[in-house]
Amino acid sequence: MKLTKTLMAGALIAGSLLTGAALQAQDANTNTPPAGAPPAGGRMRGAPTLQQLTTALNLTADEQAKVKPILDAQAQKMRDLRSDTTLSTDDRRAKMQEIRADTLKQMKAVLTPDQFAQYQKMATPRGRRAAAPAATNAPAATPPQQ
Repeated sequence: MKLTKTLMAGALIAGSLLTGAALQAQDANTNTPPAGAPPAGGRMRGAPTLQQLTTALNLTADEQAKVKPILDAQAQKMRDLRSDTTLSTDDRRAKMQEIRADTLKQMKAVLTPDQFAQYQKMATPRGRRAAAPAATNAPAATPPQQ
């Protein structure tokens, strides 16, 4: 009788520990974005959201209505491009630059010059400067000696 109670208590404790471990693992696997981040599947990485643009650029309701389809189209094009496995890395990069350039052109038509200048700063991919040439580690070319 005492052995049965001990075994039953041990089984309950083991089951509780396994259930707790499973729940903890499930919590660790959920991909919930941090507070303030756009929802998963929303905007592309690093691109400002409509809400961020509205706040930062003080967009009017009319401007928001014009900007939203531009941002949505850009996000869809980028998603389509990322899922296209037939393109080489260089082709994919070139296509991304084309999509960004097209988006900039459309945004310039909607935003005021001040808003557009600020948008450009926000939309520049992290770690890059829009007009800066690529840095190289190659030594400077020396003129040929005679």
